[in-house]
Amino acid sequence: MIWAGVALVLLMALLGAPLFVVVLAAAMLGMLATGVPLTSVAISVYEITHQPLLVALPFFTFAGYLMAAANTSQRLMALTQALFGWMPAGLAVVGFVACALFTALTGASGVTIVALGGLLMPMLVKSGYSERFSLGLVTTSGSLGLLLVPSVPLILYGVVAQQLGVGEPFSIEQLFIAGLGPTLLMVALLSMYAIWVRGGVPRSKFDWPALKSALKAARWEVPLPFVVLGGIYSGYFAVSEAAAMTAVYIFIAEVLLYREIKWRNLPEVIREALVMVGSILLILGVALAFTNYLVDAEVPQRLFGFMQEHISSKYTFLILLNIMLLALGAILDIFSALVIMVPLLLPVAVGYGIHPVHFGIIFLANLEVGYFTPPIGINLFISSYRFNRPMLDIYAACVPFLLVMLLALLLITYVPWFSLWFL
Repeated sequence: MIWAGVALVLLMALLGAPLFVVVLAAAMLGMLATGVPLTSVAISVYEITHQPLLVALPFFTFAGYLMAAANTSQRLMALTQALFGWMPAGLAVVGFVACALFTALTGASGVTIVALGGLLMPMLVKSGYSERFSLGLVTTSGSLGLLLVPSVPLILYGVVAQQLGVGEPFSIEQLFIAGLGPTLLMVALLSMYAIWVRGGVPRSKFDWPALKSALKAARWEVPLPFVVLGGIYSGYFAVSEAAAMTAVYIFIAEVLLYREIKWRNLPEVIREALVMVGSILLILGVALAFTNYLVDAEVPQRLFGFMQEHISSKYTFLILLNIMLLALGAILDIFSALVIMVPLLLPVAVGYGIHPVHFGIIFLANLEVGYFTPPIGINLFISSYRFNRPMLDIYAACVPFLLVMLLALLLITYVPWFSLWFL
């Protein structure tokens, strides 16, 4: 009976059943196997309502969709060009910084490639960068910024990890701070690579009038990071309150001040944002049920015991963790990977003495890189479709940037200071 159920769940997954259905079926099957009443599934799903932090999700998501629907990408490009365009390989550096900021604000890698890529790609080619280099830069940069506030994946990791209650306690604010160092490291290494291989490309001169004009154009968006971070770290706002303030601020800026989103288009933006939020909450709810089953069945403890028998070194475990997460990042979307794998891997990582905050940064950094890891990273397909280029061209363009990002990933993994300097 149980094995028939396992076969059915696997078949559902192979046939493309929705993720929440597969996870929920797996949780119910596990509880049946261990004699736990199925009513505990409903109780576990209901527990999501006791997570006050989840209030932040719809607000940050709505703010991100508003910014994606407005002309934020153009203003962000103009501002970063005015700030960094004078540097060697300045436009490439502009691309890395602008994409990281835009991805952090919108929370979606694909949106960055579509929105900023359409602006950045022709600018790079026109400025003297090769088409291959430009393709690799845009495709790679699409996932930069997933570790920056107000990253939805960071919040989701915090919710799932805190539900497990293993390792040293931490706050979402600490996760937000922890993401700064690794993101700066990635951007710095990518920029140094760009300067090394394309430093001879003509660059623009620093122009005060252009900077003033860009600042004036983005005057309502430039204060946003200070509203979010300043409110949180000064103690005026909790994370959920900062999320609400962000949504209100962006609504006023894009709808009432810039007037780039018409009132008649607002319901469509709200609908798209709420569909995304609903899908995340549904997946998270059934994932918590699955997590409770794993905890009750002591699956993480057994997995840790098995790994201790075969892997004695913390560093060997980290190597295997990186390899597995890179593969998962190329196959699964970031939300699916979070809710399925964190409950299994975090207790094991804690057993090897890895801080939960450091593990979260390692986890998300791997998924960032997995987004453009050949052969099936999602960024590769989006870039191929957006720029109408063969997949083999995209692969070849991304390989040098992938090697740089793998170096950054090794430093993030084996030098905890980048993530934990503030603790």
